[in-house]
Amino acid sequence: MSDTKTRAGVVAIIGAPNAGKSTLVNRLVGAKVTIVTHKVQTTRMRVRGVMIEGDAQVVLVDTPGIFAPKRRFDKAMVEAAWAGAEDADAIVVIVDAAEMDAKPNGLGAQDTTRIVEGLKGQGRKAVLVLNKVDALKREKLLDLSEGLNKLFAFEETFMVSALKGSGIEKLRTWLAGKTEPGPWLFPEDQTGDISSRLLAAEATREQIYLRLHEELPYSVHVTTEGWEERRDGSVKIDQVIFVERDGQKPIVIGKSGATLKAIGAAARKEISGILDRTVHLFLQVKVKSNWADDRSVYDEIGIEYKK
Repeated sequence: MSDTKTRAGVVAIIGAPNAGKSTLVNRLVGAKVTIVTHKVQTTRMRVRGVMIEGDAQVVLVDTPGIFAPKRRFDKAMVEAAWAGAEDADAIVVIVDAAEMDAKPNGLGAQDTTRIVEGLKGQGRKAVLVLNKVDALKREKLLDLSEGLNKLFAFEETFMVSALKGSGIEKLRTWLAGKTEPGPWLFPEDQTGDISSRLLAAEATREQIYLRLHEELPYSVHVTTEGWEERRDGSVKIDQVIFVERDGQKPIVIGKSGATLKAIGAAARKEISGILDRTVHLFLQVKVKSNWADDRSVYDEIGIEYKK
């Protein structure tokens, strides 16, 4: 495409954990490029999704949730989120409207205040997206919008349901309008930048979170160790699920292997749909107490390791 007829830009999506960043990115892209669960801090790295609107290509950067980190791994995730914002042409701050209304002084409010202060420190502009608005009455939404805009002078405020799609078209139009004339940054048929191996690992981690969100904390990591292309067009994938303690291994495996089998079946179906091909998925569970301090894990998912 001629760079005189196309436009491109990079937009960072930031917010508190579980505000709906990944759901919004997938909705705007029109394809699944990042995993989604109801468990906070699901996103651990910056994932880029590609949105096309007319002659404009918008690269959407899904970032880890911004919160008060304690562990080395948590700090690396938060730093990755802020780095994504620093590198972007525009910033979207997404807020879970339902949670903010239910817990006005709760964790979500604290994290949102932390984000606002960070933006002020960077001297950056941003647009506000109130998500899950279908759960609140208009009067409450207007009050919430007014309160947040008193904290920070947002360029615009959008009210959407990323899950159901309401309000998305207006946001798409606004984001496309923030692009500048120039060549597209990704090929027209590419929806994201995450590798197939990493996306497959993330799909399995998603299924673990969906099934074990109460029993298992964040002490799990999935890596794709084997990828074999077969002559019939299918692919054989070998993955390892790492947990931090011996007592967590039987939780993932389940009685007679039932839990691991269910995770594998759901993950195989998800990966097959993403890759549009038959997938043969084989899972192992191993204990690795220090995986969150292993530099190779940081390198694998593209976040910075600091001693």
